[in-house]
Amino acid sequence: MQLRCGLVVTLLLAALLQGCTLTHAQIKRADAIVAASIDRQASCDQDDHCATPSPLLDAADQAIAHSTPAQPEHVVTLLDDSEAALVARINLIRAARQSIDVQTYIWDEDDTGQLMLNELIAAARRGVTVRILADQLFSFEDPNLLERLARVSPNLHVRLYNPTFQNSRTPPLEFAAGVLCCFLKFNQRMHNKLLLVDNSIGITGGRNYQDRYFNWDNDFNYVDRDIMVGGPAAHQMAASFNLFWNLKRAVPLTHLRDVNRLIQRDPNPPPWPAPQYAYPARVEDAISEAQDLDWLTQHLINTSLITGKVEYFSDRPAKTTQPDKRDALQYTSYLMHLISGAHHEVVLQTPYLVMSRRAQKIFKKLHQEASPPQITVSTNSLASTDAFAVYAVSYKHRKNYLTQYGFDIYEMKPHAQLADDAYLQANVIDEAEDDDEQAPVTSSASGAKHKRFPGNERRPGLFGSHGKRNRPAPLISAGRRFGLHAKSLVVDDSFAMVGSHNFDPRSDHYNTEAGVIVYDQRFASELRASILQAIAPQNAWIIAPRKPTIPVLGQISQVIGDISAKLPFFDIWPFRYATSYQLKPNCAPMKPDNPDFSRCYEAVGDFPDVDISSKLLYTRLITAFGAGVKGVL
Repeated sequence: MQLRCGLVVTLLLAALLQGCTLTHAQIKRADAIVAASIDRQASCDQDDHCATPSPLLDAADQAIAHSTPAQPEHVVTLLDDSEAALVARINLIRAARQSIDVQTYIWDEDDTGQLMLNELIAAARRGVTVRILADQLFSFEDPNLLERLARVSPNLHVRLYNPTFQNSRTPPLEFAAGVLCCFLKFNQRMHNKLLLVDNSIGITGGRNYQDRYFNWDNDFNYVDRDIMVGGPAAHQMAASFNLFWNLKRAVPLTHLRDVNRLIQRDPNPPPWPAPQYAYPARVEDAISEAQDLDWLTQHLINTSLITGKVEYFSDRPAKTTQPDKRDALQYTSYLMHLISGAHHEVVLQTPYLVMSRRAQKIFKKLHQEASPPQITVSTNSLASTDAFAVYAVSYKHRKNYLTQYGFDIYEMKPHAQLADDAYLQANVIDEAEDDDEQAPVTSSASGAKHKRFPGNERRPGLFGSHGKRNRPAPLISAGRRFGLHAKSLVVDDSFAMVGSHNFDPRSDHYNTEAGVIVYDQRFASELRASILQAIAPQNAWIIAPRKPTIPVLGQISQVIGDISAKLPFFDIWPFRYATSYQLKPNCAPMKPDNPDFSRCYEAVGDFPDVDISSKLLYTRLITAFGAGVKGVL
């Protein structure tokens, strides 16, 4: 019976692999059809391609003009606010005169995904060269959309990164086959995020093109962060993008089996359709703000800094094929070097607190110094994360984080106050322009009225597909919920990093990552303040050692828990060394080593606010049996 099952699996994989590549003739026919049927409408015949004025691009051009190799000048803007992050993108796309390069890990067909696509198509039709490179696994899951996109403009070029079986989408059967037959290739993902305009100014960080990264999802949104940089570092961004774009792993649309088949079936497609926004009013608000000089000045120009040394780092693509090749780990290695040189403080924000072996050695060494630096970590709770399997592994190693590495850990609450404020700001609605009378209206502390949208389910995208949604664990409490997705680092309050690196084994060994390092104390202080706001009592629980209620039994339980946690499997003891604590009223925040901690904080359990569910049980099971797979979660 086992032999028969093995034979079936082998034949299945063989059948899939035989159809992985297209013939040269098939690609040539699709290319010819695209060339004959591409939409060649042009909306502009001016030399500047009808670019709209942009103070953001002007500031970047000025920084480049003032720069010398010995004394570079940059303009940098921290994009904590999701509304400003989206508006900046729209403004820069409309201001592009020559080129736009976009690199991303996720691209959905929701309002954000459609808005960005339509802005890029409009730029291509006025003559700007637009290139989109998206990781295949979680982007553009509808081949019908890509079939149309291949012919929307001769100036728009799209490639998908690392399609395991040369298809644009990966259905469940192929997903399973990828894990079984081609695990290393399937597990190599491009996690970089970049929007680069005219090789002068770029945005990078944690945000993908999906509603939840811009506070437009009505159920679950991310607290995320980008950085906008204008100046010579943009040339580093351009070099990195070109390196990825020219890889064999970056596959043009006509080379994808499902897209190629659709192109040959449909030699004369209809025009690109108008977007179908779920909430067009908020889309119009964002577009209006992108053209409003006063808004741009207040929210983006006035918050920018003029500084000197700024560097854009990106792992080289060889990292994923040769994990031990040092020059391929350029960004990852440099991050570890920065952390290892800390003297008095490291402030780290990551959604997934699963340390790689290299990171473990660095933090352990730092903690063993005579005057160890203070390590503050902002991360997700089980109630706020949508990656419960990763959280389970983090939960297993809590004691090591606290005792061996000296971490002060703060886990984000699912209804964090700072996140709710950002959501309200991103969803301000002009009621005179809104026809939806059923959506309730709430007021913020300032008295401004905001429209609350009803919870949305999976809905059809522009071409009928459904966006992928990771559902977090169910909660006891009700209301909108938020999860942390920002990846940032501040060392000694002197320099800071914003990027895509999660400081976990996947980011260390499998994904390619990118980010910006700013060597400016003012920027470091601004980023540090932002992270510390996220760990305030109204936004996060603090993790601290559990206080035994029964002295002898409690001590025995901790000993059993320590032994259980060290086992790679069968870590089933439910009582851990540490748990979550909430600040009591009329008390000031303090560290767990403060003598008054027990008086001012109350234990709220290992998984506060999480309802009993299958995901809670899975979390326990992965903690018990899943330690060996932490590198690929």
